[in-house]
Amino acid sequence: MTDQAPHRARVIPLRPPAGHPAPERPAPREPLWRDLVGDVLRRERQSQERTLRDVADAARISMPYLSEVERGRKEASSEVLAAAAHALGLSLGDLLARAQGELVRLARPARPGRATPNSPYDGLCLVA
Repeated sequence: MTDQAPHRARVIPLRPPAGHPAPERPAPREPLWRDLVGDVLRRERQSQERTLRDVADAARISMPYLSEVERGRKEASSEVLAAAAHALGLSLGDLLARAQGELVRLARPARPGRATPNSPYDGLCLVA
């Protein structure tokens, strides 16, 4: 039999050694447009208590494809998005505006002294 050295766990320091800069944290990832649009479609469909099959049939697109769009796995064309929106009683503009609102809400960090994301105002208020 051969003697083997005991296995030692590698210790990773919590702080960088002196003289070495701290590693930069990656910037927060902005949400993808397809994820935002898919989320809006799914929320609207569920709020209307409709099935994927019902909306897909009304939009004249396949149910698996609509599911992929809702999950953000497919980049749908404007024609497909318009058809899905119309099947839900929305215009393409309504769908895109809701997705844009989500993008602004998720991507804009709250800044002290500025309007909150739920506020319709994004400016400075001066009182005389």
